Amino acid sequence: MVTKYVILFLYFSILFLIGYFASKRIKDTKDYYVGGKKLGFWVVAFSARATGESAWLLLGLTGLGAMVGVSAFWVVLGEVLGVAFSWFLMAKKFKILSDKYNSITIPDYLVSRFKSTTHTLRIVAATALSLFVVIYVSAQIDATGSAFESFLGWNYFTGAIVGFFIVLAYIFSGGFVAVAWSDLFQGLIMLLGLVFLPLVAYFSISSDVSISNELTKLDPHFLNIWGPDGFNMVNLFTILGFACIGLGFMGSPQLFVRFMSIKDTSEIKKGRWVAITFTILTDSCAVLIGIFGRYLLTSINVDPEEILGNGAQNVLPMLVERIMPLTLIGIYIAAVLSAIMSTIDSLLVVASSAISRDFYQQIFKPNKSEKELAKISRIITVVLAVFALIIAMAVAITTPERTIFWFVIFGWSGIAATFCPTIILSIFWNRFSEKGAIASMITGFLCVPLFKFGAASLDTIGIYFEKLGELGPSFLLSIIVGILVSIVTSEQKPENELNTSNSD
Repeated sequence: MVTKYVILFLYFSILFLIGYFASKRIKDTKDYYVGGKKLGFWVVAFSARATGESAWLLLGLTGLGAMVGVSAFWVVLGEVLGVAFSWFLMAKKFKILSDKYNSITIPDYLVSRFKSTTHTLRIVAATALSLFVVIYVSAQIDATGSAFESFLGWNYFTGAIVGFFIVLAYIFSGGFVAVAWSDLFQGLIMLLGLVFLPLVAYFSISSDVSISNELTKLDPHFLNIWGPDGFNMVNLFTILGFACIGLGFMGSPQLFVRFMSIKDTSEIKKGRWVAITFTILTDSCAVLIGIFGRYLLTSINVDPEEILGNGAQNVLPMLVERIMPLTLIGIYIAAVLSAIMSTIDSLLVVASSAISRDFYQQIFKPNKSEKELAKISRIITVVLAVFALIIAMAVAITTPERTIFWFVIFGWSGIAATFCPTIILSIFWNRFSEKGAIASMITGFLCVPLFKFGAASLDTIGIYFEKLGELGPSFLLSIIVGILVSIVTSEQKPENELNTSNSD
């Protein structure tokens, strides 16, 4: 146990040092929110991927792999396609536009893109972002408590609060620079930990054993890519729901602010390959960890959740304890916390920028100095984090049967459905209007809880919405409404904001 604490102490010491040195580079809000737009492709790529994965990768996706088997690879496919679309087709165009407008927040970009003369667009964007970010952060804090509980035997609430204060400390001092560089460090830990564990698990199994036969005995459908009973309509909607998770990479603010922060478009061309490789390796290995964990930790005719917890979300820590030496267990604790904290810090910076810059400065106090605004941003960061902590505690008390996977996905879906369709249309469609953008964001924002809690309870067809999830249909409706409203309200074709002849 002492070894675990020593390794964790070293891990957190590195994070605090990153925050300290990053604070020396903070001179204005541009530095605090987007690192002065001077970051290289390694930092941006690792930061984007570490932020995009979060607790659901190491605890949620590993658990899904343990529960459903190889059909969890549909999640991997969806993620790889989403990441590839954002880096290959969107990143360069978005970087050119955001630099042209000198934007340092997503609402900044949208207001400039549509030449908005009112505050409506900024208010809608900042409000939606703040609300869903708080929900998303609360899911990560919830995962922090579960991680400390699983690995160290701490009380859940103690672990959640300790993790909350740690991440707040270094983000409070260093802003986006601290977030980006700590994400590079944490992303490396995640990558190495995820790749190494299934290799060790595989070689720990006797060569005389047929893993596929044993897994089929545990669950006859475990190795069927289509899920239980093969290809049918329920399984098709389940697969679509898994794949649609990747839609969130195509415009979510906490990810696209990384494209604002990169030095230039040439760095994007290099970073795309880092991001794609990272995604393929980490996501595939997460599913394999769940599969090997199911074999090594459970037995025939036993409900896997009885051993591995709700949604099998304890499979990674239990597998680490089973096959890894004590020294490496501490590193895996750091890997899980890395996934969680790299997302929390990024979300808090994005949300605090939405409130401090897009609400406070741009609407109410346009004459505030950069120094004053940076101070206000730090205060708002703390307030938002406290709200998220309260929500996490409340959910833990009232919904003990929750799973990390779906708690995180709800927050992820809210942000993605609200912003991704709007960002996509703003980049690729010149006729997209401000009214269309507002309608699109409101539609996505409202549809996520509607499909999550309403459509899934309908008779007969509710099962299909439950399996499909909230992101896919909310995303689609958001795009449709944005296009229709833009067409109906458009008086003339706006100027071409981006020379589409720019090729990658």
